[in-house]
Amino acid sequence: MPDEPFPLPVSLPVPVFIVPTAKVNPAEKRDIGLKYAKGDILAFIDDDAYPAKDWLKNAAINFKNEEVAAVGGPAVTPPNDTMRQKASGLIFSSYIVSGNFRYRYVPDKRREVNDFPSCNLLVRKSVMLELGGFDTALWPGEDTKLCLDITRKLGRKIIYDPEVLVYHHRRDIFMPHLSQIANYALHRGYFVKRYPQNSLKLAYFVPSVFLFFLIAGGLASSIFDSFRLLYLLAISYYLLLGLFFSVICGLRVAVPVFLGIILTHLCYGMYFLKGLFSLRLKEEKIA
Repeated sequence: MPDEPFPLPVSLPVPVFIVPTAKVNPAEKRDIGLKYAKGDILAFIDDDAYPAKDWLKNAAINFKNEEVAAVGGPAVTPPNDTMRQKASGLIFSSYIVSGNFRYRYVPDKRREVNDFPSCNLLVRKSVMLELGGFDTALWPGEDTKLCLDITRKLGRKIIYDPEVLVYHHRRDIFMPHLSQIANYALHRGYFVKRYPQNSLKLAYFVPSVFLFFLIAGGLASSIFDSFRLLYLLAISYYLLLGLFFSVICGLRVAVPVFLGIILTHLCYGMYFLKGLFSLRLKEEKIA
């Protein structure tokens, strides 16, 4: 849904109409769309993403089960993205960065989930109406709150299906990528306190633990000789692991991916802590 009106192509395979929203956040745009939607399933996708063939068809299969309230799938880096964008995508999809959440960026086995990003999310309209739409005071993070309400308040299921695939353009390495990471981490750290049911997970703390070890370990190794070797071995192991995951991505992107992995961990760790110790996020409109 655009901020301003714009003309549609003259020939489209299905009826389409545009609802200008003015400048509001994506959560508010989606709630406006809810008011105009006439179908039973609402399909949410970001403005920097586009669906793969049979996206809707593959998603619809999952809704044959009445217990399923929402369906999501991987947001894959498009093949025509620039090298700097592809480096960002490779960082997101690496085990050393995303761990068990890697399935959000590459196709993986079908599963039930309790949190999923709205860049590729389909939800029953009846469920959205029952919940009153998105919590528009939270952005980003409105999708985490929605998923929590679906699974905990309504007791319904969210399914991840690898066939429900979209292509999601990445941000360039380094600063645009790190800015996005900082925003994700800030909100996740805050949500650990506010919505622990689907945000209080050990994996989210790992980058902050690494950051603490890096700083505290460096200080301790400068004081205690006996600790210095252990510290250097741990750092060396981490760097070798990062180098391994970078090289298997391809020599052309190995250097930016390697540096990006390290910077992603440090950036996430720092901003996660900032969110964790924040009493309230500045954009949050509710107490």
